[in-house]
Amino acid sequence: MRIFSDANFDFLALRNRTYVVSAIALAIGVAAMLYFQFAGGSWISYGVDFTGGTIAQVEFQEETSAAQVRAAFGDLGGDAAISQYGSDREYIVRLPTFEEEGANVADQIADRLDAAFGEGAASVVRVEAVGPKVGGELQVRALLAILMSFIVTLIYLAFRFEMRFGVAAVIATLHDILIALGFLAITRMEVSLATVAAVLTIIGYSLNDTIIVFDRIRENLDRGGRRGDYLALINRSINEVLPRTIMTSGTTLGALLALAMLGGEIIRPFAVILIVGVLVGTYSSIFVASPALVEIEDRWRRKEGPARGAGGRVARAS
Repeated sequence: MRIFSDANFDFLALRNRTYVVSAIALAIGVAAMLYFQFAGGSWISYGVDFTGGTIAQVEFQEETSAAQVRAAFGDLGGDAAISQYGSDREYIVRLPTFEEEGANVADQIADRLDAAFGEGAASVVRVEAVGPKVGGELQVRALLAILMSFIVTLIYLAFRFEMRFGVAAVIATLHDILIALGFLAITRMEVSLATVAAVLTIIGYSLNDTIIVFDRIRENLDRGGRRGDYLALINRSINEVLPRTIMTSGTTLGALLALAMLGGEIIRPFAVILIVGVLVGTYSSIFVASPALVEIEDRWRRKEGPARGAGGRVARAS
C-alpha cells in the first residue's frame, strides 16, 4: 500500500465531527430498538434458535407463490411464517410448534405439501426443531458470552497496556456492538446462533484493529513521545499503521462480499453483519478509540494536576 506509506492525515482534527456522526448512528439504532420493542413486542427478530419452534426449507418442482404455500400451512401449529428462499421454487416455513422428534415434523409437513400440491410436487430439504426452553437458555448464554468478552478484554488490556487504554478500547467496542445491533433492529434480520457468532467476531476484529493502533502509540511513547505533543503522537501512530489497516480491512471485506453474494441464503446474514462490523470497526479504531484515549488522557492529566506535568510524561493534549 505505497499510496499510504507516507500518510500524514490529521485524523484527530475531525474528532468533533465524527462524534456527531457516531451519535447520530447510535441514536438511529437505539430509536429503532425502542420502536420495535414497544410496537412489535421485540426489538430484535429472534430466529427459531432462540424462540423455539420448527423451521423447514421446502423446494417445489414448479414456481409457486407464497400465498399458496401459506394456505397449505395456515392451520398447522398456529400461523405459519412463509418467506422466499432464493428462487420462486424454494421457501422457508416457520412454525411456532415444536416436537421432540424432528422426523415427525418433517413427515407432517410433507403430508401437507402432498395434500395441497399433489404427491411429489414438493420436497422438504431440511428441518430444524428447537424447544422453547432451549431457546430461552440460548438467549441468556449468548448475552453472557458477549458480556464476558468485555470483562476479559478490559482485564487483558489493563495488563497489556494501561487502564486508560483498556477503557478507550471498550468504549470503541461498545460503539461497534451498538451500531451492529441497531443495524439488526432496523433491517429486522433474523438473529440465529450464526448471528451471535458474527457479533462475537466483530468484537474480536474491532479489538484487534484498536490494539494495533494502541500498540504503536505505546511504542512511540516509549521512544520519547511522552515529552512531545500527545495529539501529534497519536496522529502519527494512526498514520503509521494505516497501510496495515487498509490492507487488512480491504482483504477481509473482499472475502465477506464474496460470501454475501455467492454463499447462499444460509450464510448471507452472517456475512452481511460481519461486513457492517468490519466497516464500523475500522472506523472506530481511528475515529472513536483514539479520540476516546485523548479525552481520557486529558481528564487523567487534569486530575493528577501539576505533579504529572512536572514529571514530563505527557504534554498538553488539547
